[in-house]
Amino acid sequence: MNKLELLYAKIVFRLNTEKRMSICRKLASLLRNDFTLIDALERLEMIESKNGAKPREPFAIVMRQWQKNLERGMTFSEATRGWVPPEETLLVTSGNLSNLVVALENVGRVVSGTQRIRRAMTTAVGYPMFLLALTFGIILMVGIYLVPPLAEVAGNNIIWRGSAQSLIWISDFSIKYWYYFLVGFASLVAIIWLSLPNWAGRMRVLADKLPPWNVYKIQVSVGWLMSLAAMVSAGVTIPDAMRMLADNANRYLQTILEKTLRFIANGENLGVALSHTKRDFPDSEIIGDLTIYADMNGFDENLTQVANDYLDESVRKMEKISNTLNSLGILLVSAIIAWVVLGTFQMQDQITSALS
Repeated sequence: MNKLELLYAKIVFRLNTEKRMSICRKLASLLRNDFTLIDALERLEMIESKNGAKPREPFAIVMRQWQKNLERGMTFSEATRGWVPPEETLLVTSGNLSNLVVALENVGRVVSGTQRIRRAMTTAVGYPMFLLALTFGIILMVGIYLVPPLAEVAGNNIIWRGSAQSLIWISDFSIKYWYYFLVGFASLVAIIWLSLPNWAGRMRVLADKLPPWNVYKIQVSVGWLMSLAAMVSAGVTIPDAMRMLADNANRYLQTILEKTLRFIANGENLGVALSHTKRDFPDSEIIGDLTIYADMNGFDENLTQVANDYLDESVRKMEKISNTLNSLGILLVSAIIAWVVLGTFQMQDQITSALS
């Protein structure tokens, strides 16, 4: 087995989320039935390699490598680091502190929830972005290909009026500056995309109320809350869990969590600490729930319930945002088409009048 095979196995394992979660569930089931971790991995390796007939199958290679890492004295989170996404490694780190079975079950739950909210986010942002790009495309195509032949027929002496005048203006602009238009649009998209995980200043609080930043905030907050609930249910304390999540977060989330941790260090509970950050993260209702439950018995169970409810509510919220943005996008495209049609008719009428 060479390095190329190991790299291929690692890529396949990380990309195939459904199969990875299946391995996770099987491993948890074997451990629950009193298998040792190494014996469980050996059993899974035999299944994936078809009882040794296909030892070079990617998932069989992964199981063997994990066994070797454990035999070298690594913990399970260390043995799997690099083979799974960082957030999954983080969740099984909590299993080293208490119950690995609980941690593995939590991985499946968190990944499933993250996929749901990610699909909702893609729907909420993807189609409106397509409609926006379509709008710009229509404007450029009209300006470059539709208007110039009509203007050439009319000659240079005609004075355009109304929508026809705006079509002539957009045509001149498109022909002379279309590349600036495309570069500007692409730059705007790139700036917004980079700002989502990196922009953490005070003005971000205002931006988080508008798309696409509000959509990103929902996705990040759901993933954070579900991961926190999973780690707490596996026995990790709130400060330790928050610290580990902050260390593995992007700049946007890390800024919020580190600020929250400072208030927790001063004796505030999780909900109050989040409130004091003045970032409205995840939202005011969740902050209120956490403020109440943080001082009650069974906080780990309540936190899990809050996370699950927040996931369902966030998916519904994403769907509402998506419907609103889709409607606005369709209205924008319809308005542009109506403007083009009206402007074309006016150009034809004014050409006819000028030539008669």
